[in-house]
Amino acid sequence: MPYIPDPQQARELLMKYNKEEFHIRHGEVVSGVLGYFAQKHDPDRVEYWKTVGMLHDVDFGMYPEEHCVKAIELLRGEDVDEGVIQSALSHGYGLTGVTYKPEHIMEKILFAVDELTGLIGAAVLMRPSKSVSDLEYGSVIKKFKDKKFAAGCSRDVIKQGADELGWTLQELIGETIFAMRSL
Repeated sequence: MPYIPDPQQARELLMKYNKEEFHIRHGEVVSGVLGYFAQKHDPDRVEYWKTVGMLHDVDFGMYPEEHCVKAIELLRGEDVDEGVIQSALSHGYGLTGVTYKPEHIMEKILFAVDELTGLIGAAVLMRPSKSVSDLEYGSVIKKFKDKKFAAGCSRDVIKQGADELGWTLQELIGETIFAMRSL
C-alpha cells in the first residue's frame, strides 16, 4: 500500500540509491530549504515538503542519464505515494523526460531552488568563512552573472523558477539564502 515517507525514511531511500556524500548533502539541503519555505506557505505540511525535497534526486547517483525518469520506477517500487513522486520529480519538467509540471507552490519552489542551492553552495565555498551566515545577495548575483562559475547550475532554470513563482530574482535568492542559513 503506497505511503508517504517521513523525512528520515526519505533520507534512507535517498541513501539506498545514492552513495556519494555530495548527493546526500544536496538532498538534505533541498529538504531543509523546502521546510523553511513550507513554514511560510504551507505550515501544516512542513514534513511533507521536506520529504519531497529529500527525494527529488533519488535516482541521480545510480542513474544520472535517466534522472527523474528512473525515479518513478524506483519510488513506485518502494510503494511511495504518487503525490510525493509527482511533486519530487516536477523539478525535472522540461529538463528531463518527466512530464510532471510544477503546479503547486511547493513544486515551483523546488524547481527554482534545486539549481539555486547548488549555486549558493558553490559561492559559499569561495568565501573566507566558508559559511552562508555572512553571504549576501550581492555576492550571489555576481556569481550568478558569471556563467563560468558553477557552470552546471542553470541560470535559466533559476530565472524560470522565479518567474513561475511571480518573484523577482532578488526575492528568490534572498529567501533561499535565509533558508540555507536556517539549516
